[in-house]
Amino acid sequence: MALTGDILATYRGPGKVVKRLLARGRSEPFALSLAMAGCVVAFIAQWPRISREAYLAGNNAEGYLPYYSAFIALIFIMPIVLYLLAAVSHFVAGLMGGRGSGYGARMAVFWAFLAASPVFLLHGMVAGFIGPGPQLSAVGLIWLLVFVWFWIAGLRQAEWGME
Repeated sequence: MALTGDILATYRGPGKVVKRLLARGRSEPFALSLAMAGCVVAFIAQWPRISREAYLAGNNAEGYLPYYSAFIALIFIMPIVLYLLAAVSHFVAGLMGGRGSGYGARMAVFWAFLAASPVFLLHGMVAGFIGPGPQLSAVGLIWLLVFVWFWIAGLRQAEWGME
């Protein structure tokens, strides 16, 4: 199934999608591509906010510095953070009786990050059009809850075989 179809299916049953992804067999390049795709979408989601900030700063050269900062943070640092999160979650799951692999934990985290990207795109739009406020906080909280839901469901599938 295409990634967009899998993303939509994740909102109906995240464990089933992770099970299907794990059934493809172990492929570290595929796992890394999911993490990087999520990071690219997260970077693109920042554009409306950064454009707003640049406009409010008078469109001078300093107004575009957040583009570079967001690029470095999301394309180079965020994948490392996702790998660390997967390692910690696999370790904790192992302490709780999980019998999965590190690859399964990585797939759960990477897929959760990518599958929650539509909500992150909405967060970027709210940040760009409305700006800081309760609306932005609410959408950020929704994104966080969706990410955690997908991550826990994927981790349960990867570590314990539970959908």
